[in-house]
Amino acid sequence: MTIEKMLTEQVLAAVKACYGAELTEKDVQLQETRKEFKGDMTVVVFPILRYSHKRPEETAEELGRYLKEHAEAVKDYEVVKGFLNIEISSVYWMEMLNSVAGNERIGLDAKPTGKTIMIEYSSPNTNKPLHLGHMRTNFLGWSVSQILKANGHRVIMANLVNDRGIHICKSMIAWKRYANGATPESAGVKGDHFVGDYYVRFDREYKAEVKELMEKQGMDEEEAKRKAPILQEAQELLRKWEAGDEETVALWRMMNDWVMKGFEETYKMIGIHFDKIYFESQTYKKGRDIVLKGLADGVLYRKESGSVWADLTGDGLDQKLLLRDDGTSVYMTQDLGTAYDRFKEFDLDEEIYVVGNEQNYHFQVLRLICKKLGFPWADKITHLSYGMIELPEGKMKSREGTVVDADDLIAEMVDTARTMAEELGKLDGYSKEEAEDVYRKVALGALKYFILKVDPKKTMLFNPKESIDFNGNTGPFIQYTYARIRSLMRKTTERNPKVFVLDFHTPLTDKEEDLIRMLGKFADVVREAGEMLSPALVANYAYELAKAFNQFYHDYPILRVEDEKVFLTRMMIAQTCGQVLKNAMELLGIEMPERM
Repeated sequence: MTIEKMLTEQVLAAVKACYGAELTEKDVQLQETRKEFKGDMTVVVFPILRYSHKRPEETAEELGRYLKEHAEAVKDYEVVKGFLNIEISSVYWMEMLNSVAGNERIGLDAKPTGKTIMIEYSSPNTNKPLHLGHMRTNFLGWSVSQILKANGHRVIMANLVNDRGIHICKSMIAWKRYANGATPESAGVKGDHFVGDYYVRFDREYKAEVKELMEKQGMDEEEAKRKAPILQEAQELLRKWEAGDEETVALWRMMNDWVMKGFEETYKMIGIHFDKIYFESQTYKKGRDIVLKGLADGVLYRKESGSVWADLTGDGLDQKLLLRDDGTSVYMTQDLGTAYDRFKEFDLDEEIYVVGNEQNYHFQVLRLICKKLGFPWADKITHLSYGMIELPEGKMKSREGTVVDADDLIAEMVDTARTMAEELGKLDGYSKEEAEDVYRKVALGALKYFILKVDPKKTMLFNPKESIDFNGNTGPFIQYTYARIRSLMRKTTERNPKVFVLDFHTPLTDKEEDLIRMLGKFADVVREAGEMLSPALVANYAYELAKAFNQFYHDYPILRVEDEKVFLTRMMIAQTCGQVLKNAMELLGIEMPERM
């Protein structure tokens, strides 16, 4: 039981005893006592005056006196105007420590809710490798999934691979024109990088053709962009693909296979996997069928050019294209088909799309079109909109090849972790394999934590060097704190305490009480993070706990303390802090090394 719930129940009993009034939990206002006053929790007595019919100070005094006499957890009280500051007894804190100590799954095992949630994240395009921008959706999607599982929900982690469309055909055309039959194997290049290079090549050649049309044929820029031969070839390739042309489909399948193998390597490296993988190439047809039915039902309309649209102007939006003039599909078409298939396959209570805030309007339109088409699950669609990751130089652009490649970034961070560890000499005695495992954990921990500690809605500036610092609000700092606790636990095995059961009357220091209070809050932090879909709450809790433990460990000895009761108490505090840090970081997808 949290301190807030415990004290609320005691205040309700006090009001009933003192004034004969039956209040509810909503009538009790609690807050943490301000640091300049004595106490742990403060009761705001003003809402109770209507029942006491007395002055605030007198009411607070009567309630404080009753609580001190009848509530074992209340050690003392102090009245400050209309506020009753309560000092909680060491017995209560010891009981709380005893309730959480030894629970390896603390904060991770809420009772099943019966609710099924699908979370879509990653959603890469098979025309380029994963880059830094993809890392935020991957880490957010994974972490939110784990947090919702910890809250008792059944979670289905899904990936929708965008493996069709004009962007895919651009890579295909560039390969046909310039590859001379090269493959990832013959070029010695990872498959997703290999195909991505041709996507960049397409953009370079396209720009050159546009410039030539403008200079030699006098076209304006817009006309030149439409008539550039390489773009027209890509558009024709898309029509052939949707028509099922065997040669086109064979090329598409070969290049997509190259990319998917590359993706799998990266996903494995960053510790990401999925319960269900969907492919746009398999869902867009269902979407097209839904659109054509909506057209037949009069919900949608067709323009003279042949394209199909949804008129959303009556809802304060605009008109939305669903099928092009030539009958080919757009992103919205496949999203309709995918959503339909998912709600048909699973009895979903909610579907959460982890997608950047540049697509806010897209998901607003998706929900509205689903409503107009009469789908009962339209209101179960949630968009977890996250801010973009930017670099000091500005936004990243895939077509121009100015992105930070995920594989290169991870390799660079592993090298940084290796250099720092070797300089500090922290892993002397480790085998090469053991040391490399620690470097990987530290590098990925730094990257994941740096991204997840920021509120998902905020745009963030990525700084690799800052992320891997061993001081401050970073993943390595929390990992180091955990490793420090594990080292302490190994040393405590050398000492065999005579007392194996906590003595609830052992006196506690202020820092010990603060740590126990923080440990007791972890489950509430996980619950709130699930409600807010914000791993940042868990990340910053872990940092505050690590910081508080380090200050405690600096100020108070554990191994050198002579009193066996105090030794056991501090050992259990340290052990539980380590377990909670490990569990919190597990929710973020971060592994904790036993030694650093």
